[in-house]
Amino acid sequence: MDRDTFLRIFQAEVQTYTQLSVTESGGWIVKGFVDVFRRLYAVPRDTKVVARVLETLLAPRLAEFAEQHGYDLRFPQQQNFYPDVAFVSRADPQEKHAVDIKSSYRTGGLHINGMALGAYTGYFRDRNSLKNALFSYNSFQSHLVLGIIYSRAEPSDEPQPFAYALDDL
Repeated sequence: MDRDTFLRIFQAEVQTYTQLSVTESGGWIVKGFVDVFRRLYAVPRDTKVVARVLETLLAPRLAEFAEQHGYDLRFPQQQNFYPDVAFVSRADPQEKHAVDIKSSYRTGGLHINGMALGAYTGYFRDRNSLKNALFSYNSFQSHLVLGIIYSRAEPSDEPQPFAYALDDL
C-alpha cells in the first residue's frame, strides 16, 4: 500500500479514537490503577504517565486496524525508540509505516503545553542508522504522528485521599 493510501485509511481510523478514552459526558474512562486489595489510585497528572495510559488504550484498536489491512504491529522493546509503533506489511515486509504517538494538554484556548516531535539525533541525522530506532528511518514508506490533545482537570485545593475503595468508583 502506498503512503497516501495508508495515510487516508489511518486518518479515517483515528477519527473514532476519542470514544476510546472518554465517556459520553466527557470524563476520562480511566480512573486510576487498581491493586490486589481492590484499592484505586488516581492517575497522576504526570504527562508521561498520562501518555502511557493513552497509548495502552489505543493498542488494541491499532492491532485491529493492522489485522484488517494485512499488517503486523511492531513495538520497540526500549523506551525512547522511533517509532512508537511500526506497521509492517505481511505481503511485503519491506513496506513499513511509522506512527509516533504524541500527546499534550491544553493550556487555554487553542494553545497546548507543547509537543516534542523527536530529537534531532541518531536516526534523524543518519537515516540509515538503527540508533534509537526499531528500523532505519529510510526504511519507512511513511512517517505519521498520532497527536492526542487532552484537557487536564484543575487541581483541587481540598486534600484528596491517596486511594479509594474500588467499590466506591
